Amino acid sequence: MNSIKLDHPHPSVEKLIANIEKVLIGKRSIIELCVAAILANGHVLLEDVPGVGKTMLVRSLARSIGGEFKRIQFTPDLLPTDVTGVAIFNQKTMEFEFRPGPIFANVILADEINRTSPKTQSSLLEAMEERSVTVDGNTYRLNSPFFVMATQNPLEYEGTFPLPEAQLDRFLMQLRLGYPTLEEEVRMLNRFSGENPLDSLEPVVTTEELSQIQKQVATVRVSEGVQEYLVRLCMRTREHHQVYLGVSPRGSLALFRAVQALAFVRGRDYVIPDDVKELVPVTFAHRIILKPEARLEGATIDRILSAILSETRVPVS
Repeated sequence: MNSIKLDHPHPSVEKLIANIEKVLIGKRSIIELCVAAILANGHVLLEDVPGVGKTMLVRSLARSIGGEFKRIQFTPDLLPTDVTGVAIFNQKTMEFEFRPGPIFANVILADEINRTSPKTQSSLLEAMEERSVTVDGNTYRLNSPFFVMATQNPLEYEGTFPLPEAQLDRFLMQLRLGYPTLEEEVRMLNRFSGENPLDSLEPVVTTEELSQIQKQVATVRVSEGVQEYLVRLCMRTREHHQVYLGVSPRGSLALFRAVQALAFVRGRDYVIPDDVKELVPVTFAHRIILKPEARLEGATIDRILSAILSETRVPVS
């Protein structure tokens, strides 16, 4: 595949980001990361306290893309078949017919994903990794493009089930929105004083355009030095004395795809080490498990990643 030539951000990417900013105020960096995840054909997990705009961000993103959008509200009594679909016996034809679940769409909002049981959470594993669903021995392909944008409340909240490691590993990035500044919150009050700006949001990118952009993103150049730097960071997490489980090869591949997409969003056809530094916390943190004694000593994943970044030699382009 031929490489691309960029000297400014892609017009469709700029339109997509600007459209979401009509609803979400002061969160451009988070929006850019979400768009980069989509361009890298990955999924995003948004973890934060209720009320900071997680669901609003996903709905704005879905409305900006001219594809099919489905929302799944995860609850403790939700069953796997409520997500994937079920085969129902048709008495007229005397055969079983498959009724697709809400997972068959382009953009999926998995709202409060950690409020459902691990059994139902696992129904997303095949869909997120292989873009397919298997029911009663039959495999059905999902729509393309396909993205899962999941929200979850912090684990300290009652009624939550921690996502298993295999499920977390399926997410390209884990992001937090945080609270707005005073100025941003005042602007939000003024913007929402009339009708909800989300109601008038129109699609600015088609699914066909998105698929073409994804192919262009895959051609963004990553030098051998940056590739080695990326893998060295992964290996440092596996060798760290306070880490029980480090970043897997799937994690290094996720970071590789993410830095390509972020460079594209920023209007470059090549990756720089700063792209890697910026994305390590959001692509690695949810893939690392600390040793119990490290947690008792007060160690945190953020501090460990910061130390690894500061101790690892940065390649010179």
